[in-house]
Amino acid sequence: MSQSFIWSGIAAYVVISVLVAILSRAGKSATMSDYFLGGRSMGGVVSALSYSATTYSAFMMVGLAGLTYKGGVGALGFEIVYFAGVSLVAVFGPRFWAAGRKFGFVTPSEMLGTRYGSRHVAIAAAVVSCIFLIPYSAVQLSGVGYLVSGMSGGAISFGTGLLIATALAIFFAYVAGIRSVMWTDSLQALLMIVAALIVVVLVVGELGGFTGMFETIAARKPEMLTVPGPGLFSLTTFIGLTIPWFFFSISNPQVSQRMFMPESLAALRRMLLIFLCFGLVYTLVSVIWGFSAFVAFPELENADLATSVLLASDFVPPILGVIVMVGILAAAVSTIDSILLTLSSMVARDVYGNLSDDRSDRRQLWIGKLVIPVISVLSLGFAALELNLISILSVAASAGLVVTVPAIIGTFFWKRGTAAGALASIAGGGLFVIAMYLTGNNLFGYNAGILSLPVSAVLFVGVSLATRPGAEVTEGFVSDGAATLPAGAAKSN
Repeated sequence: MSQSFIWSGIAAYVVISVLVAILSRAGKSATMSDYFLGGRSMGGVVSALSYSATTYSAFMMVGLAGLTYKGGVGALGFEIVYFAGVSLVAVFGPRFWAAGRKFGFVTPSEMLGTRYGSRHVAIAAAVVSCIFLIPYSAVQLSGVGYLVSGMSGGAISFGTGLLIATALAIFFAYVAGIRSVMWTDSLQALLMIVAALIVVVLVVGELGGFTGMFETIAARKPEMLTVPGPGLFSLTTFIGLTIPWFFFSISNPQVSQRMFMPESLAALRRMLLIFLCFGLVYTLVSVIWGFSAFVAFPELENADLATSVLLASDFVPPILGVIVMVGILAAAVSTIDSILLTLSSMVARDVYGNLSDDRSDRRQLWIGKLVIPVISVLSLGFAALELNLISILSVAASAGLVVTVPAIIGTFFWKRGTAAGALASIAGGGLFVIAMYLTGNNLFGYNAGILSLPVSAVLFVGVSLATRPGAEVTEGFVSDGAATLPAGAAKSN
């Protein structure tokens, strides 16, 4: 595909997205709640489309397609486990929303700090999130780099793709905070799903239809259609990938923070239902895309190039190839700017606010905006390493974030959980995951994806039982069932 055609598509996307972002500035953005949560007034449809664009990022059409190309049908099972994990939003979403309304939380780590009555818990959760989410945002940048480089045959470099995505993410984050991100997300989500559906139908048709495509796979490499597959997946590998992914919706703060944003519980429910429909379609499309690339180009050395090579091929009309490329670029940017906003809010609210005892909302907002480019540069540096297999790196990040899950569950379902237990599970669990990856990610035959959750759970329960409750707060969390608080519950911020 010609370089000029690719640049024209990127330029059209930038112009339209910038216009949407600027128009979103009609809302307020003078406080932490306004800038990072949209004033807690987002509707269900916009919330759902934004949630979808943030969650289904470069991981899907680049990462999951690449994982299917390399690991066969096991990739579908892996993603279906994540899809099942979204059911956790039905359990925790109303509780997050109600607690956020009652206490005025801006970040999930602030909620943990309040529940356990400890600033150290909030700081630990924020630091762990930064450590593991910066590599995850780098994964999104890498997805864009692989995409534009592969589609242009190397004429547009990997590094250029990184710079484009970084610049756009910073711009959207700065224009109007989460409002501009959510409105551009909505545009991006619609573009993603429509373009992906059209192209996958065309490509499968060119490959002989679904029957012909799968017959070719069965004849060429039948293990692609069986479990455990052609060699990527083993039982321990599969479990190690799926456990962190199952808890993604509550462990990843850029996603769980979205539960504070809907204007009502009804809007939260609409968000979840629309997201589930979107996710099912997009999952199937991404897996079929990976199989299609395998049939069309069976000898790729780098599985993450499967999508870009297929888009640039004769199987896809150039205009549709560019549209899908823009959709994937938009999805990656959506995830990056959401992570930028979430991490900057956590650094400002939970790290700076607690270490300095500075509770000025205006100053915290200023600190948050100051942190955005710093996080961007760190993500860019990590992405420049060009580590392969985006899907594996994505789950590696989630394996670190899953150490917050026991404390989150304890926030709403276990009064006996203590600050010491929460701190031990988050900080100790995070250090355990880092040590695992630094030493080869193997302990008694198991990887961090399998061990991180039980280790953090044992630390949480064991230390909580061994210590006495101190300033822990259960009212509004465990005792009165936060999910049942009325829509008009008291707000702060």
